[in-house]
Amino acid sequence: MSVTLRHIAIETGADGVAILTLNNADESMNVVSDDWLGEMMTAIARLRDDPAVTGVIITSGKKAFMAGADLKLMAAAYGELSMRQAYDFSQKATAMHRALETMGKPVACAINGLALGGGFELALACHYRVLADDPKAVVGLPEVNVGLLPGSGGTQRMARMIGVQAALDLLLTGRSLAPAEALKAKVVDALAPASEIVAAAKAWLATAPSPVRKWDVKGYAAPEQRMMMIPEVAMGFSVAAAKVADKAGYNLPAAPAILSAVFEGIQLPIDKALSVESKYFARLLTDPVARNIIRTTFISKQAAEKGARRPAGVPKATFTKVGVLGAGMMGAGIALVSAKAGIDVILIDRDLATAEKGKGYSEKVFGKLVAKGTMSQDQADAILARITPTDDFAKLEGCQMVIEAVFEDLGIKAETTRKAEAVIPADAIFASNTSTLPISQLAEASARPDQFIGTHFFSPVDRMGLVEVIMGHQTSPDTLARTLDFVAQVRKTPIVVNDSRGFYTSRVFRMMIFEGVAMLEEGVEPARIENAAKSAGFPVGPLALLDEVTMELPVKIVEDAAGEAGNTYTIEKGMTVLKRMIALGRGSRKAGGGFYDYPDGAGKRLWAGLAVEFPVAEQQPGQDDLKARFLYAQAIETARCFEEGVIETAEDGDLGSVFGWGFPAWTGGTLSYIDTVGIAEFVTEADRLAQLYGARFAPSAWLRDRAARGIGFYPAPAQEQTP
Repeated sequence: MSVTLRHIAIETGADGVAILTLNNADESMNVVSDDWLGEMMTAIARLRDDPAVTGVIITSGKKAFMAGADLKLMAAAYGELSMRQAYDFSQKATAMHRALETMGKPVACAINGLALGGGFELALACHYRVLADDPKAVVGLPEVNVGLLPGSGGTQRMARMIGVQAALDLLLTGRSLAPAEALKAKVVDALAPASEIVAAAKAWLATAPSPVRKWDVKGYAAPEQRMMMIPEVAMGFSVAAAKVADKAGYNLPAAPAILSAVFEGIQLPIDKALSVESKYFARLLTDPVARNIIRTTFISKQAAEKGARRPAGVPKATFTKVGVLGAGMMGAGIALVSAKAGIDVILIDRDLATAEKGKGYSEKVFGKLVAKGTMSQDQADAILARITPTDDFAKLEGCQMVIEAVFEDLGIKAETTRKAEAVIPADAIFASNTSTLPISQLAEASARPDQFIGTHFFSPVDRMGLVEVIMGHQTSPDTLARTLDFVAQVRKTPIVVNDSRGFYTSRVFRMMIFEGVAMLEEGVEPARIENAAKSAGFPVGPLALLDEVTMELPVKIVEDAAGEAGNTYTIEKGMTVLKRMIALGRGSRKAGGGFYDYPDGAGKRLWAGLAVEFPVAEQQPGQDDLKARFLYAQAIETARCFEEGVIETAEDGDLGSVFGWGFPAWTGGTLSYIDTVGIAEFVTEADRLAQLYGARFAPSAWLRDRAARGIGFYPAPAQEQTP
């Protein structure tokens, strides 16, 4: 029997085995959709009622097995779906999976490639899983990473299959498993070469296996069902709750929801447990946090990487040779990622020894990967061979692009620009990796300012994914398009900003560290400052950050910018703290200590002398106010950047904040945070903070006007969320 639906094909052989092949007609990947769910229910009913069918194998006609639901639809659910509608959405997929596993016939899953999220939940609903023994055939339930939980049985089947603690480890981390690890974890039953997975599934069906899952056998009780009466289970959940709070704080609701769904569900019969899971899923789907995370870290990120800001009509450029001027940490990192992308790199510094030291950075990075077994020595050698360290500018001949990463000094950069442009082709791009100096000012040293652009990489370059691409006043669209092609080739995420001192990321990031020293100047306890930042979701506190970036750097930037036309690089409060610390010889970790001490063989600790230099006030502010100050200071400054045209899209603003300096992902980014609070409510709270702490929090007339008209930074949902 052959049946062909839009997304599914069924072929039943003489042996009674029906092979159900997933093959989405509209997408390159199999995904969960209403159409697909409906077809699956139709197919399951046919297979269940066909007496000729003795067993079923589900496989895929795509390179991958199956992904989950369309993330664009998930992001759009906030404000569009009521809690009840979100629950019903989850239950629809859940019902399909239950129909599959209770159809009375054994079902094997032949997983030919990647199976994540809803795709792996389908596999879990089958009675047996054979996974292709291929490194690309990873499986897992990564929903926690987008602010959700597996909403069609994943939390409940996983817990019953491999035990609560093992399941929580996978569910709370969202990590994917390669074939060998998946087999060891017992989330798949067998591995086979990709060409043999269907045969392996048939072999299992030939053993006449039972089509009844263990949790559907009368009298079944999970080992953990008695829960808190079993000491090790009670301890396990207590530890898990502490770990969730430590990792996610109280800003990310997905991990606590997963923990609760498993805790409650394991004590119930499977169908009741699945209903509990759907309720928690509905809460998350109708919460702005999931929307924020999905929109920025997946949808906007992928769009940027696919050229959302690339000018149309410019032929795509492929780079084969680039020059990197300056072999310090930034230049060495840019050389590494360029060579890794298959590009030949001329790495220049003032002398050959310094340039070779820059190449040595790549040798160390790849050496560690070789030692771990994640890269072969031949692969490392091939990449390293593409990097040519030198002090000879003549070797830049033929470079399609030059990236300057020398010391942040206008004179040095100007001299470097002239020397490089004397050699490189007439159509080559000259890019500066400066983090604060205006690109248009740097371009004054160039004979071709239309081909001069900023490419602000983040340190360490090989681990940080963002590149801030800065348009000078004369930079051409052609130069922008080709620069974005280079960024794509080295597999980074670009944002495009217009010229301004500090551009976007450095300008707004300063608000984080300056707010921290402003608090210290006011007498706020140092530990309270650091804890408030981390409680808000920042990876590290502002005082620890200043120790790493050095206090001299922000002071120098502020002083260099003083008196410049249109200077936005100011500090309202806290400069006395920075200057005092520098005077004390405690300007950074490199100097031997800053706000923290770094004793040998022990973890860092706040310097005891802070209490003497900056006495603690008797009355301490609440943590909510401190957290709000960190979030609002940066969001307000981002709004100013938007108003001034430094950034042109909310997506660039949010991507830059989340991936550039670690603004909390739960907010979706600085502008998404304003929308999440509500622009009118945000302006009201900003006014309160301005009255208490300073004019830096005061909304501009432009922002007030937007608030009065209810105009946020993203399109508003079509309808208000209902309970």
